[in-house]
Parts: sequence; structure tokens; C-alpha cells
Amino acid sequence: MAEIWDEQRLIAGGFRRAYAEFEWYDGPRAGLADVDGRPHYFQSYDYDHADEYDEYLVWPASEAAVVLEREQWAVFVRWNQRSEAGEAGLESHPDRGGVDARYDELTRLLAPHRQPPADARRLVGELGFDAGDRYRVDGLDYWFRWHPGR
Repeated sequence: MAEIWDEQRLIAGGFRRAYAEFEWYDGPRAGLADVDGRPHYFQSYDYDHADEYDEYLVWPASEAAVVLEREQWAVFVRWNQRSEAGEAGLESHPDRGGVDARYDELTRLLAPHRQPPADARRLVGELGFDAGDRYRVDGLDYWFRWHPGR
């Protein structure tokens, strides 16, 4: 079980907030998180169960893309809250397509931004966790501390 830290300790330890998660498989695989003081996309690179920390491709997110990503994330979080309360099932998950027109539109608009450019950096992401809800409108319960790639 990962150690839980308060937000001040995470920040003091060099961890930065994760805002949205697009994919999870034994850890975060893709999403949006702060790198160098501003939001960046991250995408898993060369995932290996044997490594203690995962390596990611990271690239800056434009301000316009961040606004759209946060909007889409909020739609997901609201659905997740309803799901956990037993008020919504998987058939209403917004990522299924055809469930939420705005979510679908945001998916189309954001697709090109989520593709790593040729100059994406490779960084190792170390995770730290806070005591908040797993999914919330302002982000996730995990934070990243970034290190140079191998």
C-alpha cells in the first residue's frame, strides 16, 4: 500500500498534481499532469512490471486544450460519483460514445492534442498519493515527481 501524504508534504517533496487520467493499467498510462510548473500530457513509454517507476513521454498542453480537458474530466467525475452511489451503470459511462454529446465532441476536439509530438520528452514518473477521493473535479489522488528519462 502506498503511503498517503498531505498536499503540503507532496508539494514540498517535489510532487506535482495530476489533473486527468485517460488510461489506467497497473498505474497511470495517459493523462494530464503538471511538469515544470504547467500542464503537460503524459503517455506511458515502455511499460515494464519490473521497473519501480514508469517512463513517460510528456509534452506541453496548450491553455485551450487544458480548458477542454478539464471540462471533459468534470463530466467523467460527475458520472463516476453517480456510479459509486449506485445511480448510474456502465451503460451510461460517457466514454462509451453516444451517451453525452458534449463529451463525444470533446473527445474529437482533443484527439490531436493527445498524440505525442516527435519532440516529446521522456521522463520517469514517481507517484505520490494524497488522502482525497480517487477521482475529483480538480484532479486525482495521485501526484507525480518527475525525473530525467533513462
